[in-house]
Amino acid sequence: MTEQDQPQTDEDEVFAEQTLTQAIENQLEADSPAAAAKATYNKLTLVGYPREEIIDLMAQVLAFEVRAMLDAERPFDLAWYEQALRALPTLPE
Repeated sequence: MTEQDQPQTDEDEVFAEQTLTQAIENQLEADSPAAAAKATYNKLTLVGYPREEIIDLMAQVLAFEVRAMLDAERPFDLAWYEQALRALPTLPE
């Protein structure tokens, strides 16, 4: 990778992070997927996680599933995603 490639990569990473974070915010607002997003948020809030960290953890789960979906060229696995959200703060491997 050249130095010229680095700024674009950084911009892409920031854009991806912002997009994932916005997706999680939308899920919380819409309470979709049904109960999983809000339930996960409430559970982590009750055990003392700050909002920013909860959103980050949830975005990491979403990123994991999106990458798996793209790598396997398959549809989004909502059941797995909901299960992975409920398993937080443990992240998928």
